[in-house]
Amino acid sequence: MALIADPDEDLVRRVGQGDPAAIQSMVARKLPRMLSLARRMLGDAVEAEDVAQEAMLRAWRQAPRWAPGKARFDTWLHRVALNLCYDRLRRRREITTDTPPDRPDEGAAPDRGLLAADVGVRVEAALARLPDRQREAIVLCHYQELTNIEAAALMEVSVEALESLLSRGRRALRLALADMRPDAEGA
Repeated sequence: MALIADPDEDLVRRVGQGDPAAIQSMVARKLPRMLSLARRMLGDAVEAEDVAQEAMLRAWRQAPRWAPGKARFDTWLHRVALNLCYDRLRRRREITTDTPPDRPDEGAAPDRGLLAADVGVRVEAALARLPDRQREAIVLCHYQELTNIEAAALMEVSVEALESLLSRGRRALRLALADMRPDAEGA
């Protein structure tokens, strides 16, 4: 088995040795990406912060025992964050009650009226409605900027399966956002 070159190897080693500057550097480099990943997977900023912080805590705890060469540290950290997201998504579905909850108003809240028209809000909402695996593939490749090979390895699927997930996810996003296309105004 060939060893995998890891650009974070020295940083992880220094974090494992308790170097405060290395810890600060790791948090500065990795936390924003973990926060972005969790926010897109969960659609909740508070939960995303919890997940990102827990992922960073686990990275700090794992650093002294990290064995370079099996996988890139960044790939491992993404997997940890994704697993934490899936744990939270599972807990959301496991809530059972005798009576169904009140349906929330689907419209924009009064204080967010201006934001409702924002393209980013629409895209995030459409992304949140995708099946979990399609959303994961889109987030990893388009937002986290992983290559198809890296994302497929992280998701534990073949590159072909990843490309299928990406294709179906993109198609669903295009359909959900079709009214935003410039040529859709006359339709």
